[in-house]
Amino acid sequence: MSDKDVLKGESRDGYVKIDRYNEDKIEAVATHYKDILGQLGENPEREGLLKTPERVAKALQYLTHGYDLKPDEILKGAMFEEDYSQMVVVKDIEVYSMCEHHMLPFFGKAHIAYIPNGHIVGLSKIPRVVDAFARRLQVQERLTNEIRDCIQNTLNPMGVAVVMECRHLCMSMRGVQKQNSVTTTSAFTGTFLSNDKTRAEFLRLITASLD
Repeated sequence: MSDKDVLKGESRDGYVKIDRYNEDKIEAVATHYKDILGQLGENPEREGLLKTPERVAKALQYLTHGYDLKPDEILKGAMFEEDYSQMVVVKDIEVYSMCEHHMLPFFGKAHIAYIPNGHIVGLSKIPRVVDAFARRLQVQERLTNEIRDCIQNTLNPMGVAVVMECRHLCMSMRGVQKQNSVTTTSAFTGTFLSNDKTRAEFLRLITASLD
């Protein structure tokens, strides 16, 4: 963390929320957003908007903090040798990202599986890898591939499967304005790519209910 990075904590019911932001970046982005508000026909000096440029700048820095993370290092920090070669599935991982075309959110769920080849990884690390890539300006197709490739290249499993289902506000709020549309993307490697039965088992597991 540089000298310009600031940590602020806020305690609520025993929970401490920590925000990290770079003061120089916040100031620069906020200045532009103040100009943007004026260009939109608003008065950036009115009470309700006085702190809006700074708030937006902080929000954007948080929503894109994935640029500062190294997803492969997240996985390497919790890799363990283990003699297990059956499918490991982590499903219903919440995804929140920003479309790089309109800078509007898209959100949904990711379902991820891998078949170990001598190494397993701490289960919490897989959602963290999803976040590390999602907290950047993205398109869903690339996000799906980046998650797949990171797990494959770092763990070297016998196969990786990723399916993402997301709603895009750039489709719901503007353009075609289709509020109920869902975009599904998938990416596979290894056994999931070459073996129809393995891929079918993964798809069955991510749609199955525990009830």
